[in-house]
Amino acid sequence: MRRLACFAFGIVLGAFAVSAAGRVTTQDPVKVSPQYYVVRFENERVRVLEFHLKPGEKEAMHSHPPGVVYFLADATIRNGLPEGTSSERSLKAGEVLWREDTTHTGENVGATEARAIAIELKPCTR
Repeated sequence: MRRLACFAFGIVLGAFAVSAAGRVTTQDPVKVSPQYYVVRFENERVRVLEFHLKPGEKEAMHSHPPGVVYFLADATIRNGLPEGTSSERSLKAGEVLWREDTTHTGENVGATEARAIAIELKPCTR
């Protein structure tokens, strides 16, 4: 009987571990990588972040809500996704892009410091 209970516990524990491994925890970039982000403004509707990443630096996995990103400098960034895929993109100063909810890492694989302003939208509470 004891063996059966241990076996059942092992199955439950294993199922939990597999389930947990498939989930990504939402991580605030300001808390995960404070050396790369500064909150410039925040209210109940938006949060404005200033971002900088020197060549060769890589930020930890983190999440962003939908919003707009405005690039202040030319940069080449490699973004890694939780499932292990990655993509590289060259960005130009003055370029603006829309970003949906995302969880990723960022690595500056270029020769210049990446600098951007990110405007994150908060859920409407009205």
